[in-house]
Amino acid sequence: MPTTKTALTRLILAVACAVPTIAITAGCSSTPTHESAGEYTTDSALTAKVKAALLADPGLKSLAVSVTTYRSEVLLSGFVNSPEQIQKAVSVTRGVEGVQSVKNDLHVKPQ
Repeated sequence: MPTTKTALTRLILAVACAVPTIAITAGCSSTPTHESAGEYTTDSALTAKVKAALLADPGLKSLAVSVTTYRSEVLLSGFVNSPEQIQKAVSVTRGVEGVQSVKNDLHVKPQ
């Protein structure tokens, strides 16, 4: 049977090993304003897929549309030539697998 001093030493060692593990794990989890590493990777891939889909559309490929993604919600921003291009860009984005929702901040260029 271990002595009290040995048991105390083991407890201190266990706590000393557990604290960094908990801190590291907590650092990888997401909060309402911070993505976890996995979410960031998924959002980056989704942004790339949306950009590729927009570039693949002949009516949209020459436009300067900015695409950002946060937790599978895609934000489209920038200027286009017509209201029809806005509708098409939103439609193409919604068609990309993994997109949960689309926020539209596209505007028609002033003439």
